[in-house]
Amino acid sequence: MTDFLLRHFIKGYPEKADTPAIRTKCGVFAGIVGILCNVLLCAFKFFSGIISGSVAISADAINNLSDASSSIITLLGFRIASKPADDEHPYGHGRSEYLSSLAVSVIILIIGAGMVRSSIEKIINPSDISEDFLPLIILAVSIVVKLWMASFNHRLGKAISSKTLEATASDSRNDVISTAAVFVSTLLQMKFGWHLDGWMGLFVAVFILWNGWGLIQDSIAPILGQMPDPELVKHISSVIKSYPQILGIHDLIVHDYGPGRQFASLHVEISADADVLESHDIIDRIERRFLKEDGLHVVIHYDPVVVGDAETEKAKKILSDAAKAYDERLSIHDLRIVPGTTHTNIVFDLTVPRELDSKTKEIKSYLSEIASEHNRKWMCVITSEHSFTGI
Repeated sequence: MTDFLLRHFIKGYPEKADTPAIRTKCGVFAGIVGILCNVLLCAFKFFSGIISGSVAISADAINNLSDASSSIITLLGFRIASKPADDEHPYGHGRSEYLSSLAVSVIILIIGAGMVRSSIEKIINPSDISEDFLPLIILAVSIVVKLWMASFNHRLGKAISSKTLEATASDSRNDVISTAAVFVSTLLQMKFGWHLDGWMGLFVAVFILWNGWGLIQDSIAPILGQMPDPELVKHISSVIKSYPQILGIHDLIVHDYGPGRQFASLHVEISADADVLESHDIIDRIERRFLKEDGLHVVIHYDPVVVGDAETEKAKKILSDAAKAYDERLSIHDLRIVPGTTHTNIVFDLTVPRELDSKTKEIKSYLSEIASEHNRKWMCVITSEHSFTGI
């Protein structure tokens, strides 16, 4: 049913699901579906809560009304994110989608906190409900609808890489659990007179709070600047290294301005003996390739390296092996030799993981001693730096 709806209402899905235009249409459509479903569920549950006298069912209706509000936020988030870049926002408005995801997550927390309060009140002051089976039928239908909505938003969120829809899918799964708890407690109270609504509601509320906190962390991470997807880093590295002229890459940085709006910069090593114009042409081709095939804006810095010089190769191997022996995460690059009358400078960059920041001075001294042991004229000039992507 999900694929049928998407193919019927969104032209270009799933073939162009990764394009900004189709992503926006998918997000808006998901928001409309969420609003319609939740408003209808709210109306039926609220009516059911009134005729049955069940506070739990009425509270579940308010939960659906909050979900409708979340869907409105989702719809607005995709609308804002689709706005083109302007003078004040040259990288577009894509991060607004992360903000809408954060808003949905906050709403989930608020709902969870409200359910804790309602559940405690129900535990302290239990009440009887009518034995009409209509509320049970409405709750059962609600569970089925919410299961479909969770599947719908999850599949669509995966297809267009949307954390907002993933958060909405998680919220729908929470609703299934909370509504199922209300269903079971209502059934048991009708059959045996057991007042379990409050206890089940409290359990569900704690679960929702825990899940909501995790969603908030997931929403904040890309806004603060999280480590890029390892698969993306691997893809960038493999594509660039597929060009035989590229001897190595380092200092890769990926900036995320929203789904489909990523920028990357890195350094590539090319033989210093290669023709400058040819090297520049290779870099241009790589940048255009990423933009055309991946929609990724890449800026590449060209580092010429000496190839074939025996002393340079020897120094590089000795110091690389020494760095790895100290810690596997250490690496060196841009090594060059500057000879002098009294000594020879071995100039290179050292990539240090943040966990070893306090030992940077010690590591530099260690590498300098290793170099001196192999050649007393070697003097290391080391610039330490961090890796933003592991490369």
